[in-house]
Amino acid sequence: MEDSNSRKTVLIIDDDKVFCEAIREYMSKDSMNVLVSHTAAEGLAACSKNEVDVVLLDQQLPDAEGHTLCPSILKYNDQTKIIFATAYPSFEHAVMALKSGAHDYLKKPFKLAELGHAVEHALRTLELERFEQIQNFRSEREGDEAVIISGSGLADTLKMVELAASSRSPVLITGETGTGKSLLAKVIHYRSSTRRAPFININCTALPENLIEAELFGYEKGAFTGAVKSKKGIFEMSEGGTLLLDEIGDMPFHLQAKLLGVLEDKKVMRLGGESFHSVNVRIITATGVDLEAAMGSTFRKDLFYRLSVIRIKIPPLRERRGDIPSLCHHLLKQFAGGHEIKIDDDELMKLGSYSWPGNVRELKNVLERAVLLQKGSAFRPSELLGNTPDATAPTVTQVRNEQDLLLADLEARHINYVIDKFSGNHTRAAQALGISRSTLKRKLKSLS
Repeated sequence: MEDSNSRKTVLIIDDDKVFCEAIREYMSKDSMNVLVSHTAAEGLAACSKNEVDVVLLDQQLPDAEGHTLCPSILKYNDQTKIIFATAYPSFEHAVMALKSGAHDYLKKPFKLAELGHAVEHALRTLELERFEQIQNFRSEREGDEAVIISGSGLADTLKMVELAASSRSPVLITGETGTGKSLLAKVIHYRSSTRRAPFININCTALPENLIEAELFGYEKGAFTGAVKSKKGIFEMSEGGTLLLDEIGDMPFHLQAKLLGVLEDKKVMRLGGESFHSVNVRIITATGVDLEAAMGSTFRKDLFYRLSVIRIKIPPLRERRGDIPSLCHHLLKQFAGGHEIKIDDDELMKLGSYSWPGNVRELKNVLERAVLLQKGSAFRPSELLGNTPDATAPTVTQVRNEQDLLLADLEARHINYVIDKFSGNHTRAAQALGISRSTLKRKLKSLS
């Protein structure tokens, strides 16, 4: 017996009931699931409740012109193929239908075999598009996963990833900047049973403090100046899927209580709202901050324990140097554009001896830049590490001899050295220092 999930669904939207029954009988012979609607309103309702593969859409309906429905049908499923049909054909109607998103155009009356060929072609196109989409998705996802799972230094981490992927419990991912916390969250999501649902990544430091509440929880019209219409928050937009709250350690303290309430009650109230909206969202959080040390001061204890049901720590790259060769090979495949880029053992040894303060992200940046700057056959990414002694950088010997050097002075000199190394680029400097850009700004302000 055929799996009902594999049957294709065809929706007929036409007010001619005799015509609809003839089409239903013909299409049902090919194991199609055939739905019938006689008005535009009924047709849109059917699209909202069913995953429709093909729509046979009449131009003249009692409550609308057919071509005006195309955008609304595609809103429910942008992959649906619409076959436009009319007994009053015109070039203008054909153009309007195709511009509105129709896949094909038939003139009534048509032979059933002609319709059969049109539906078959639409389904074949749909399958090809889905196959291509899956292949692109796999390629992108596997590229991301390769950066995370290459080498043996993450064996214990990956065990926790499999545990996290098999549950819906909150996950806390910790690690230095550049270790791949957001990529690991993606791996967890795409290995879970809700992989087809949304995955949304929000960096808590990227949103202004006065907007983060509205972005997370949404707002109603008139909730504040500029709120001209209601808007769903990120929690509602993540429905059924996964929400990654990156840099959770920087979330304002007053919002932490509200986040805890969402986790406990699985409901959100928009700003200016008077009722709750239920949400079914898997929460993953990530941070480079020691939240346990921050508990009681800048981070709530109860929220920490609620978020860290599953805890995953990603070790820095300097603690798994043995993974550097495999990481290099995977990353170079991504950057090569179909060409093979060989990296010799001497170069791998040099890369392996570097401390990588920016972790995997820094390694990726160095290799990508080296590919772009490569001259001839020589590929020497180690030349971009910037580890040549610099007069502005204090050496270990200098520090030992300067007994009166204050920690703040040493920190200021090191921060300035790293900023100079990256030609004043604060984003890259923050990544190399293992801190967020906002933290770097605060340090520069306090040290000035």
